[in-house]
Amino acid sequence: MLTLKALHISLVVAWFAGLFYLPRIFVNLAMVPPDSVAERERLLLMAGKLYRFMTPLGVLALVFGFWLWFGYGFSGGWLHLKTALVALLVLYHWQCGRILKSFQSGSNAKSHVWFRFYNEMPVLVLFAVVFLVVLKPF
Repeated sequence: MLTLKALHISLVVAWFAGLFYLPRIFVNLAMVPPDSVAERERLLLMAGKLYRFMTPLGVLALVFGFWLWFGYGFSGGWLHLKTALVALLVLYHWQCGRILKSFQSGSNAKSHVWFRFYNEMPVLVLFAVVFLVVLKPF
């Protein structure tokens, strides 16, 4: 079980790296001047590659998380809240894919300021999940 836990933690860390960085690329994309085609294409290429890289990491983190869940059992209110927060992260990841498509199609209407706030959501969820897992408050 410890090997599974180590794999799960490593995959979660790698997935979070993508969840932290992809919205930062969105900030930069939202700031690209309309006449800077090369910069926009470079950022879109980076964002697309990152999204394709982080998606399997997230899936594997979930697989190992479910494996641990079935191994240890699903008890305690803290675990229910953690599971809800993980579901929120999955939705955030999916939304990042939709936002990427809006940039690729040229239909994004959100500002770089909006993306700066959007970028902070996974940080807050990470803090909450870590405290729940370590403290198991309820």
